[in-house]
Amino acid sequence: MLAVLPALSGCIVAAAGAGAAGGYSVLGQEESAGDQLKDKTIAAQVSQSWDQYSHDLAHDLAVTVYQSRVLITGRVPNEQMRQEAVQRTWKVDGVKEVYDEVEVGPDTHFADQARDTVISTRLRTDLLADSHIKSINYTVKTESGVVYIIGSARSQAELNRVTDYARNIPNVRRVVSYVRIRSGEPPAAEPAAAATPASATPPSVQDTPANAPTPRATIEVTPLK
Repeated sequence: MLAVLPALSGCIVAAAGAGAAGGYSVLGQEESAGDQLKDKTIAAQVSQSWDQYSHDLAHDLAVTVYQSRVLITGRVPNEQMRQEAVQRTWKVDGVKEVYDEVEVGPDTHFADQARDTVISTRLRTDLLADSHIKSINYTVKTESGVVYIIGSARSQAELNRVTDYARNIPNVRRVVSYVRIRSGEPPAAEPAAAATPASATPPSVQDTPANAPTPRATIEVTPLK
């Protein structure tokens, strides 16, 4: 895997906060250098705003940015801190959308964070190895066994493959997708695949209109042992 990474061009989409160990930022996003820099700037400004309000807030939450769309994950001790985190994120210049996935409750244990890291690493490997998926278009973050996927898919079929990989990883209890379907480079020809239960596949959608909110799809998973 280390041999593959240098060959991927582009920069890293920003991920900050204590929970970042459970996720990864995809290399080589199909964005201009200016867009990539903007994402990194937004992430830094969000984290800075949180820190100005409370060091604990900045420590407990993670911010991941893809094409000016911001995912917030982590746990805070009370509802007031969650609302403050979301409001401060919206106030950062250039933010197009905020995906609030913050939970209110006690902090996770180190063992849970290590498990989340294993899940994200496993999914990253699966996406990179699948020639029918353009893995550079997806960013993954895992928090307490929930896999969050942000990005853009070339087709619903490609997105289904991504979510299928995620839901079949041990210890995953839910997959949450914030992926936009877009026109562009056609995906590789789909190989024959076994039938997937209807309940496990998100509803099919066409290209997401440019000004429309990003659809949120959730797949509940019975964790594999």
